[in-house]
Amino acid sequence: MPADRSPTRIQKKNRAAILEAALDVFSAHGFRGATVDQIASEAGLSKPNLLYYFPSKEAMHNALLEQLLDTWLDPLRELQAEGDPLQELMGYVQRKLQMSRDYPRESRLFANEIVQGAPRIHAALTQELKSLVDEKVSVLQDWMDQGRIAPVHPYHLIFSIWSLTQHYADFDVQVRAVLGDEDPFATAPDFMETLYRRLLTP
Repeated sequence: MPADRSPTRIQKKNRAAILEAALDVFSAHGFRGATVDQIASEAGLSKPNLLYYFPSKEAMHNALLEQLLDTWLDPLRELQAEGDPLQELMGYVQRKLQMSRDYPRESRLFANEIVQGAPRIHAALTQELKSLVDEKVSVLQDWMDQGRIAPVHPYHLIFSIWSLTQHYADFDVQVRAVLGDEDPFATAPDFMETLYRRLLTP
């Protein structure tokens, strides 16, 4: 889309519709399996109209990943060194679980990118993400050194929170097949709270 003037209301609406459709298609089929034709159809636009806004499949995918990474880091950014350690960590676990409930397509988009070797966000992972994780690991280590939480490997603690909470989005079909009529997000919060409190209480 031309960048020399502010987009109109219709242009903003179409761009949002395209990204919403692209999120559906990419999260369902992955980057390699998705096509511009699928996204255009999902958005209710012609292919030429879509390409006016985004010149390629890569451009749509990159726009989604740029939005997603910032959203993905927010729950960890909220963990505060001056707070109560257990409460801060329980809050982080619950925020991550809520993201799996509220943003399952985004979680699968991110997982697909990682499984493919993160070709489009590798720099962000090794820079922005690593910097933030290193900062919070330092906080965790301080809490452990002070005896305020049980000593565990701080990086693996964060990895475990990621894997346990994101499982409910990335493997939603499997989870619901096993649980049947039970809503996983009705019972998972209490389970996570119990698990991590028992692990981390000194």
